[in-house]
Amino acid sequence: MQQLFNRNLFLDLDEQLDIPAKADKLFEHQKVKWKLANEGYKSLSKVEIKKFEFDGFYVEAHFNPGRITSSSAKVDSKSIEARPCFLCVKNLPEDQKTVKIYGDYILLVNPFPIFDKHFTIPSVNHVPQSIENEFNSLINISLSLGKDYSVFYNGPKCGASAPDHLHFQAGNFGFMSMDTQFDYLTNKYGKILLEENDFAVKAVDDTIRKYFIMESQNAELLQQRFSKLFEILDKDDAGEPLLNIICHYDKSWRVIIFPRSKHRPTYYYLEGNDKILISPAAVDFGGVLIFPREEDFKKINKDLIIDIFNQVTISEERLYHFSKKIKNSIK
Repeated sequence: MQQLFNRNLFLDLDEQLDIPAKADKLFEHQKVKWKLANEGYKSLSKVEIKKFEFDGFYVEAHFNPGRITSSSAKVDSKSIEARPCFLCVKNLPEDQKTVKIYGDYILLVNPFPIFDKHFTIPSVNHVPQSIENEFNSLINISLSLGKDYSVFYNGPKCGASAPDHLHFQAGNFGFMSMDTQFDYLTNKYGKILLEENDFAVKAVDDTIRKYFIMESQNAELLQQRFSKLFEILDKDDAGEPLLNIICHYDKSWRVIIFPRSKHRPTYYYLEGNDKILISPAAVDFGGVLIFPREEDFKKINKDLIIDIFNQVTISEERLYHFSKKIKNSIK
């Protein structure tokens, strides 16, 4: 942390304040004192929204041009090596301030927001994006921020625009449609794989997305069960499953794990009028699809949304396969 002190990046706050209060003060400070953040949050008032109804639930499409850099980020190794890491402390803008949140993680206001309050939570260490040994950090950060925030993880090949630098993100709870439709989705489309005193795991196929849910008040138990699930899922060449995670804490943890079949749908790679610039990540799986280009937002419809999710989510067969292995492994 010494490098942070050297650059005077910490916002001067009362140490007695809890993390949610510090987050609020950091957010208000950056909106006023940092021009880029000020412009970013003002731009949210111009975001256009379409709402698509499915069987008892809905998802939204947002036209948010401020997200063009993230959605179109080149994440191949050559492109990453050619640019400075924008999450490393030494490369942060002069006006950007931070507060400590947990362990080696710091809280930064995201100047290119999706949420009304959008934070990036990087490690101060420049290490690759990987969840295997950092799940405990995820749930503790969620605990620190509390019930007003969803904390999420994008895998290095699943929407992370900085796959070379370990980080999470957080946004105000209730923004993603899945936040408020969770009970309906799990009751209608979920299947209990295991339910005991202080832990439950479910598999959900809600017709457009397929995912697993873990719920518990016991952090150690969550960690153990996630490790087993991690071992079961298909790994890429680097040993990380393709996945996104959304975590929320309100007296107990709710962890939603979205296994993936691939990084981006075919539309991303097409040319001309056939191209749709969308790179689905945790927020998209949470029910808010982000479109930084107006032409894509105008053409998006229910059938395209179904096809986009069908391309990047796992198949019904893989969900059944993983469910069976998870159930047997946890027992």
